[in-house]
Amino acid sequence: MPLTSPYLAPSDAWSDAALLHALEEVVAGELDRHLGVAKEWMPHEYVPWSDGRNFDGVLGGEAWAPEQSKVSEVGRISLVVNLLTEDNLPSYHHEIATLFGRDGAWGTWVHRWTAEEGRHAIVMRDYLLASRAVDPCELERFRMQHMSEGFEHDHRHSMLHSVAYVAFQELATRVSHRNTGRESGDPVCERMLARIATDENLHMVFYRNLLAAALELAPDLALVAIRDVVVDFRMPGHGMPGFERAAARIAVGGVYNLRIHHDDVLLPVLRHLKVLERGGLGPTGLRAQEELGLFMGGLNDQAVRFDERRAALLARRQARA
Repeated sequence: MPLTSPYLAPSDAWSDAALLHALEEVVAGELDRHLGVAKEWMPHEYVPWSDGRNFDGVLGGEAWAPEQSKVSEVGRISLVVNLLTEDNLPSYHHEIATLFGRDGAWGTWVHRWTAEEGRHAIVMRDYLLASRAVDPCELERFRMQHMSEGFEHDHRHSMLHSVAYVAFQELATRVSHRNTGRESGDPVCERMLARIATDENLHMVFYRNLLAAALELAPDLALVAIRDVVVDFRMPGHGMPGFERAAARIAVGGVYNLRIHHDDVLLPVLRHLKVLERGGLGPTGLRAQEELGLFMGGLNDQAVRFDERRAALLARRQARA
């Protein structure tokens, strides 16, 4: 059933303030649903504390060395990228609190989301240090550099752009965590990242359902936001030190690449929301829908070429081995 609101107007005439107010009831309902299905979990239970020992430094422990790590090379690279992404939570909180506000259902959700996301950095760092999976000094220097630069996401044009972005980004993060765990080679790491991925999936469902409501309320504006986000999508960690090199290694390693982005992130959300089949659009929405369809076709072509290059590279590596 289409949403009704005292702010109902032609879709191109909606302001951010009007949309925030009109979607408040949807946010409240999604918050209640989320709290009903989210399960409490304790980060310390997923960390192999018995593997831990002192590092070199003020306590005079053992210096880190690569052979101490139980995880694969691509696992180490991806774990660092994922943790540095989670570390920037203060900047993310500032962004969404500024856009969505700190009052009412919106504010309650913003703070709950931040509290849940905070557990992810806690458990990942504890795991990495206890298991000696990565160089702790390099990790801390990266953290300082990345957080010192702050974060502004690419889609601050409107509240709807932000909702559309996080709907895709939360799913991308879930996929990245799950695939990192699978490729890590350590069952303890895989179990931890699967737990984090469960949180990310619930967050994705929240924002995806909110985006569905926005499509009913302001279909043209929502289509434009979805098109803009999909066409220009970047992960929130794109500004971290060495990201491009790490992303290339992660792509070849099968953790996150064009094929995964197309098949496991963009398509599921677009299909669930029936974005490319939606009717009742005005000229602006129809143009955005058409451009989105063309972009997805082109992205699939790029993914096919990537798959071919990756297969050839892996074959050469296997032959050398």
